[in-house]
Amino acid sequence: MAPAAPDRRLTPFSGRHALECLRGQVEAEFVAGEQGAVAVPLADLEAQPGGARDRQVMLGEPLVVVEWRGGHAFVQMGKDGYCGWLAAGAVGPEVAATHWVAAAGTHLYPAPRVQARAIAALPFGARLAVAEADAKWARVVGGFVPAMHLRRLGDWFDDPVAVAELFVGTPYLWGGNSRDGIDCSGLVQAALTGCGRACPGDSDLQAALGVQVAEGAALDRGDLIFWKGHVALVEGPDLILHANGHSMDVRFEGLSAAIARIAAQGGGPVTARKRV
Repeated sequence: MAPAAPDRRLTPFSGRHALECLRGQVEAEFVAGEQGAVAVPLADLEAQPGGARDRQVMLGEPLVVVEWRGGHAFVQMGKDGYCGWLAAGAVGPEVAATHWVAAAGTHLYPAPRVQARAIAALPFGARLAVAEADAKWARVVGGFVPAMHLRRLGDWFDDPVAVAELFVGTPYLWGGNSRDGIDCSGLVQAALTGCGRACPGDSDLQAALGVQVAEGAALDRGDLIFWKGHVALVEGPDLILHANGHSMDVRFEGLSAAIARIAAQGGGPVTARKRV
């Protein structure tokens, strides 16, 4: 039997260039890669230059550039190893980040005044280098951010479900990773990374996390429930929280009701119950 093809999402190979770690595995021009970071508040990570969105990445997130090509850069993200194409303008130099956005979203202002017109919206998880701060404002490159919306790197939440609850009402967006739009795996990734836990970007990869909870066993808050192509967090007894294409938003739903609804709609049965 031929070996399985490498997962393109996790393989730093642009089709021309590849990182040195793949030497002997693919035919390519091998490179050490160029360290950098996301330079815009939110950017689509694409399967092909200018193509479909796989995921979204946030300001300050570290990355390695494998190849520059025609106004795009093929990168591997440091957070989860996800690979894809970013518009060249979304890639900048490394950032010595000190803090991260721990609110569902915040704004960058030109001056430390609530009346100032915001320069940009910053998503949950964005990383910033804070030069100085007081109780109300933090000065960063390009302006000021409300200090109460930031935490120091390493100061994480301790309840993934509480993080996911920040996104209740967020519209569903395939491949989305922010309060402007998020999908099921984006919600789970935000919930876990907001608690300092490593988490892949897509639900099929997330299904490898944790340990299996036997069917019929009691579920704990924060357990993950998987269907083919979908994942939800357990909120409480017979209650889940998920971003879903049925209601087109992030909302609570009864677990037994969701199981019945998804099966009736052709989505199949639960495929895994995981405790992370």
